[in-house]
Amino acid sequence: MTTIPTTPLPDGSQVPVFGLGTWMMGERRGDHDREVATLRAGLDLGITLIDTAEMYGQGGAERVVAEAIEGRRDETYLVSKVLPSNASHDRTIRACEESLRRLGTDRLDLYLLHWRGNYPLEETVRAFERLKADGKILRWGVSNFDVEDMEELEAISRDCAANQVLYNLSRRGIEHDLVAWSRERSMPIMAYSPIEQGRLARSSELADIARTHGATPAQIALAWVLDKPGIVAIPKTSRPERVEENLKALEIRLTDEDRDRLDRAFPPPRGKTGLEMI
Repeated sequence: MTTIPTTPLPDGSQVPVFGLGTWMMGERRGDHDREVATLRAGLDLGITLIDTAEMYGQGGAERVVAEAIEGRRDETYLVSKVLPSNASHDRTIRACEESLRRLGTDRLDLYLLHWRGNYPLEETVRAFERLKADGKILRWGVSNFDVEDMEELEAISRDCAANQVLYNLSRRGIEHDLVAWSRERSMPIMAYSPIEQGRLARSSELADIARTHGATPAQIALAWVLDKPGIVAIPKTSRPERVEENLKALEIRLTDEDRDRLDRAFPPPRGKTGLEMI
């Protein structure tokens, strides 16, 4: 079993820097057993962080997670998300309770607003604080928020624990300002799609670097994300054998030459760009 490093949250607690994503799980009945086996394989390897959302498979991903963590809830760091269409005060509370029911648990370690919608942030935050006071969530955060959104949120509350955004070698826009803003507050960035939905695994530049490390291109893409402080990677796979392959990215130590080559192949932003989402 691998001991996965952690990074601090603003409240002083720790979150693992490597987890399991579940986007697109729970959509097809024929994939259910393999998806459950994949998450269980991750738990067996020491990957305790599992990220899901009510949106994924219209609750189906949460049901997959529930089966995978049955009898193992206390060793799991569980993250789920509320849709912006459910982000009013009362509907946030109801959505959380429904997620808890599907997940077969009485609490979430972290509950996120999936992206900004039409409901005032004050209303959603009020619901989050109510859920926290009731012990249904231990902490809350957001997803797909840029610096301007975070500053608006910070004026309402300083209790936001994390921000989950799209981040990988080909999507580096957040390095212009959001990364530094978050680090100043010890607020982790959770990087979803760190392999760009598998596309980076087909990069010839990554393949060249991978050969020098006896690794795969996907492992190099993950190692690049994990190389950065305060970043949490949550790659998604539905193949149990791929979980172990992804986890081994933690063992890769990129060199300065590797970083320079990657910067040339995937240049950092030269200025402010709009926050990307997929």
